Amino acid sequence: MAFLPASRRPVASSLFLLLRRLSSAPSVPHPAFDPEIRRLARLRRFTDIESLLEPLKKDRSHASSEPFLASVVASYASSGMIDHALRTLDELPRLGSPRTAVSLNALLSALNHSPHRFGRRRLVPELFDSLSRKLSIAPDAVSYGLLIKSHCLAGQTKKALPILKEIEEKKIEVNTVIYTTILDSLYKENKPEVAQRLWTEMNTKGIKPDLPAYNVRVMYRALHGKPKEVLDLISEIEAEGLKPDTITYNYLIACYCTHGKFGDAKKVYKELEEKGCVPNSATYKILVSALCKNGDFDGSLDIFADSLKRSKVPDLSSMKLLVEGLVKTSKLRAAKRVVNGLKNKFPEDFAGEWKKLESMVELNTDKVGSDGMMTN
Repeated sequence: MAFLPASRRPVASSLFLLLRRLSSAPSVPHPAFDPEIRRLARLRRFTDIESLLEPLKKDRSHASSEPFLASVVASYASSGMIDHALRTLDELPRLGSPRTAVSLNALLSALNHSPHRFGRRRLVPELFDSLSRKLSIAPDAVSYGLLIKSHCLAGQTKKALPILKEIEEKKIEVNTVIYTTILDSLYKENKPEVAQRLWTEMNTKGIKPDLPAYNVRVMYRALHGKPKEVLDLISEIEAEGLKPDTITYNYLIACYCTHGKFGDAKKVYKELEEKGCVPNSATYKILVSALCKNGDFDGSLDIFADSLKRSKVPDLSSMKLLVEGLVKTSKLRAAKRVVNGLKNKFPEDFAGEWKKLESMVELNTDKVGSDGMMTN
């Protein structure tokens, strides 16, 4: 971002980190019992998890259904109970269920979705090989896609590329999702030349890029290019008969903000609905954060008000920037409205670190005059 004036670099740096986290590559569905299992796993109540899942394996109305039992496998895996997941996978024939790539994919998907700090993702390549051999499971395109995803998540995209040839040798159709996963990783590793070769290969083989595939290119242009380059790529998307979505325009908004074109960023935001798109939490995070870093707290306040109406507020770090900025610029009443708006809209979630926003405002209450402005 060396071409940016020093005054804009904090905004650019923040947006760069945000865009790195906004992956547009398609994801694999989470396990069916995920919310409750995650809650129990966070509390480390593994006995309760077992008590919840084991009876399901004996439920006669579902026990012979592989997708249902695959969800049990995935639920064990997502909670870190890998031994239980493998045991359930081993039991499928005895439970009257077939054991196919459906169950293998459920296990691998759950491991890929586990938090990086737990180190479960690294098990995917090993289990892919051992289980397909030991249990005679024939991996399908989804299985290979999950294997590739695990390498990409580990920052080892170079290991993912040879798998494409292996898939073709097995006469398994390589789909757009697999290519998009690798493209996304290559761009995030700042390897645009390799990504472009893969893009050309995909087109040469008759695999037509879809919008998620284009969006990873938009992501890279937004990070490393100028707004015009992003606009040119959006025109290319439309020329291919595809319709840019909220993710596409979020990247354009972020690129405008990175280059200090906040008016253009707001214009894109205001025109989203005309384009058939709905702002999401990332939209509001990008704008609130960027406008605050640029000192435009009034503009950020307007964006926040919209987000509150849609129940899609930005994250805590963005809201902290807004509240701190309003307090420091002696707009305490506005800061109170922000905090009260969050508290009233999401009473159950307004706790922990979010609660500190309220404390931030209350600490300055005795410094406010009758006009709502801060006093010395």
